Amino acid sequence: MVETLKPNVLLLDLSMPDMNGIDCIKEIRSRGLTCPILVLTMYDDEEYITEVMRSGANSYVLKKSADTELMECIIKIHTGKKYLNEALSQSLLNSILYTSTDVSDQQSPYKILSTREREVLRFLAHGHTNSEIAKLLSLSPKTIDTYRSRIMHKLNIHKKSDLVNYAIQYNLIAL
Repeated sequence: MVETLKPNVLLLDLSMPDMNGIDCIKEIRSRGLTCPILVLTMYDDEEYITEVMRSGANSYVLKKSADTELMECIIKIHTGKKYLNEALSQSLLNSILYTSTDVSDQQSPYKILSTREREVLRFLAHGHTNSEIAKLLSLSPKTIDTYRSRIMHKLNIHKKSDLVNYAIQYNLIAL
């Protein structure tokens, strides 16, 4: 649709049916399309923001602050600039300055899990059932069960409570 419609600015959610937002951004950029991409999402963890921006997005706006930031963001990215709000910028800067690279980084979900697996893990950790997640992601419950099994195998986790603890440890969900 981006090729056909040629939008001035593309507003994109990261949770979509069939393809996640990061893969969508990569696909758009791989086709040589240069329209500014504004990502509007609920996810506020630093590694996710970094992955989105590295994929080719021009901005990252949290849904909870869209009412005050959306117009400013659209104007900035339409003129060729990048946009990240002050709170997210500070959080990323602090992460860069004060995070050590130790052995625990090798257990990071961003090194072990695919984008879709992290997305499913977030929903699981928030207590959603396979059926609920399937509806949210426009997938079948069986597909979600496959993702859950794959996640647990990759992380060597055997209980749902350990999945929740892992998601908390790596800031995939807020307390």
